[in-house]
Formats: sequence, C-alpha cells, structure tokens
Amino acid sequence: MPFTAGVARTVITPYWGVELTGWGYYIERRWQHIRDDLHATALVVDGGQQPAAIVALDLMVIDRKFALDTRERISDATGIPPSAIMLTCSHSHNAPAAGGLRGAGECDPNYADWASLQAATAAILAWRNRVPASASVAHGDVAGVAYNRTRAGGPVDTRLTTLRIDRDRDGGGPLAIVVNFQAHPCVYTILHPFDVTRDVPGEVCDRLEAALPGATAMYVQGACGDVNFNPEFSTPERCHEPAGIVAAEALACQRRASTMPEPSVAAVVETARIPTRRWTRQEIDGDRLEAERRLATGDTTGWRDGIGRVMTNRPDDMVARHGGDEAKAVRAMCRFNMEWTTQMLEDWDRRPEYLETEVQALRIGDLAIVANSSEFFTTLALDARARAASPELMIACYANGRIGYMPDAHDVERKTYAAYQSPKYCNQFPFTAESGPAMCEAMVGMIASCRKSA
Repeated sequence: MPFTAGVARTVITPYWGVELTGWGYYIERRWQHIRDDLHATALVVDGGQQPAAIVALDLMVIDRKFALDTRERISDATGIPPSAIMLTCSHSHNAPAAGGLRGAGECDPNYADWASLQAATAAILAWRNRVPASASVAHGDVAGVAYNRTRAGGPVDTRLTTLRIDRDRDGGGPLAIVVNFQAHPCVYTILHPFDVTRDVPGEVCDRLEAALPGATAMYVQGACGDVNFNPEFSTPERCHEPAGIVAAEALACQRRASTMPEPSVAAVVETARIPTRRWTRQEIDGDRLEAERRLATGDTTGWRDGIGRVMTNRPDDMVARHGGDEAKAVRAMCRFNMEWTTQMLEDWDRRPEYLETEVQALRIGDLAIVANSSEFFTTLALDARARAASPELMIACYANGRIGYMPDAHDVERKTYAAYQSPKYCNQFPFTAESGPAMCEAMVGMIASCRKSA
C-alpha cells in the first residue's frame, strides 16, 4: 500500500468572555480583539500498516483530560490508535489554555470541550482527505533570533526541522509543510496583550502557505522552556522579522531536501516515571503564613525580595499588569499562595515522590518526532539530540498534557521561577536535578523503540 497523507484545519478562536493565559496572577485577561483566528491543524499519514496523526493547536497548553478526550474522539472515528495521535500546542500567550494553570487565566470548561471537538474534527477530516503522497525532510539552523532568558549567554537550540508532504496525483504539488522550532511566542503579548493571536508560529504558517500555494502549514513548538524570541522584536517596526527569518529557513531546507522512498510510519508511547521531591512543610507554611499576614494587614513592604523574587521574573511588570496597583498585585500573589498551599496540603504527605507522564514518539520515514508534556529546557533538548543519533529529529513539547517547566540542574539548584514556582501552578512536587536526565532517557528510548518498529 502506498504512503498516503491528508490534512485539514478547523477554527478554535474562543468565544466572548474566555480568558487568555500566561500573563500574571488573576488578571482576568479576557480578550478584546481578534488579531487572527486560532486553529487546530491536523496531518494524518499512513504507511500502509500504521497510521498516525499530528494535531497542532494554537493554544497555550492542554491538560491530560483534553488529550485523552480528543484522542478517543479521533480514534473512534478513524481507527487510529490513541498512541499514534500527537496533540501539541504552539504555546501562544495570546490564546486560552484547555486545562488550568492556577491563577494564570481561568480555564473555561465549555470552551475546552468545544476546542477538543474541533481538534478531533480536524484530524477526522484529515483522515478522510488522504491521498497518495510523498514526503521529504530536512533541517537547518536559525541563529540570532532567540535568547536564553534564564542565564546570560545560555544555550539556544537553533535547529529547525521541516517535513514536507506532496501530492502524488492530480498534478502533484505541496499538500502540507510542518516546521519545528523552539522559542517562546510572546512577541505580540507585549504589543497586544488583549488580542487573540497565534503570534510568531501563526505568522510562520501564513508565510509558508503564501510561498507554497495549496499547502497547509503546521508549527510544532520545541524545547523553549528557557528560550524567548529576542525582545527587540516586540516592537511595531520589527514584530514581523522572526517569522520571516524562520519561514525563509524552512523554505531553504525544503529546496535541498530529497524525497523519502515509500516512508513507513510507526508510533510508540511510554509512561515515564520522573523523580520529584516532596515540598517541605517549611516551604508550604512559609508561603501560607506570608500570604495570610499580607492579606490581613495590607502590607506590601519588601514583597519584591520575598514572594516577588520567586513568583515572577519581573515584579514591576506584574504591578503594571494590575493597572499600576501594587497592592492589587501583591494581593493576587497572596491569593495564589493561599490556594496552592490549601490544595497541596490535602495529600502532601501521601503522594509518591515521582511524577508519571507520557512520552511519545512517531516515525515518518527518516524523521523521528519525540513528544513530552513539559516546557523543556535547552540543555536537556541538546542532550536528547546528541544521544538520539537521529539527524532528522523534531522535539515536540507542550504535547499530550501539561506538567509545567522541566528545568535543568542549573535552575533547580537556584530555585528559579521555572524550578520553584511552576510546580505550584500544576499542583505538583518540584522536579530535581535528576528529573531532566530521566526525561531525556525516556525520550531517547522511545526514539530507538520507534525506529525498530518502523
């Protein structure tokens, strides 16, 4: 049976009143304008024995329930095994979440269920749209557009990988192009914080579709837990530059790519056990007592060196996002600490000191795609690349659930925002210096297993 592929897209723009996610504590950032529509874009590939689906979502994050519900809907209609369905988010901070991050934007359960239905519809339509096709894969590098926000001169994964699908009949021509790159899409969050937008990933797709008439473009977000697009791009004059650079390199990659002969398809999933450490009672009580005191007295003195040091990377920005009201910003952070400690104390002493999370790998010919649910750090991604021995590799993050930041040992040691605050959003124990290597080990194992299955 020849290789076939299909693609489809649905709209997941939120209805009025839905909050955007990821800009601060209890801001109630309900959108005011639609700059561009959010999409669920699906690619289904079938090598004759194993079909697989990739669904790229213009959402900030999805939770495990969203992933399981959507996979079930797709599988029931198509027969694609849930283990062969990958759901991955662009992580735009001008989009809602389908699964809560405490205090960072209220999740609307009705919207989340509707977005799941729309995502499933995209995959089902892509399945029905399959045609004989061919595939090519290539990679390049994009340097100078992103920086490591956690340490001066820190590492950036500059790898850009592309998959192009072409029709084999009806005159041929491009059917789909998938781009994998890694940088936090917050360019338009600074410029237009109350607009719905796909940010840079959406503009990359628009540029690729303009350059390749007939193609549907997909952006798969990579390991950008500690990497942002450069701040100079968040200006009206330069906001379009990063998408132009990324899209140009994607097109250049494909111009030198060679077609894969009859690519086979494989998919594997594993539940990885990632080590964590129990919060100490002193840590929990410290957050709670400070919150109780400040809420009772209205005291805002010294908060930047206390709760502000851990809870936000930029305390003054948090005040600005609360309309310049310092007391309001402090109350919001104290509310967060009251809520996370209340929930954590329900079973704090009974939880195991590990987190079980899914790691998934797909293979399309020479291309391996490995996915996890974290905001993965660069040093870990580079380690996984080096150990995977797979030159054509996409690392898909924010995929099939959400477990918050996966920091490296550098950030764990320093108890940074990613290492110390992020677990509180997700009602989890914090990761340890061994957590990232354990995730890398699981990812490398999945890639090897998928290679054997292809």
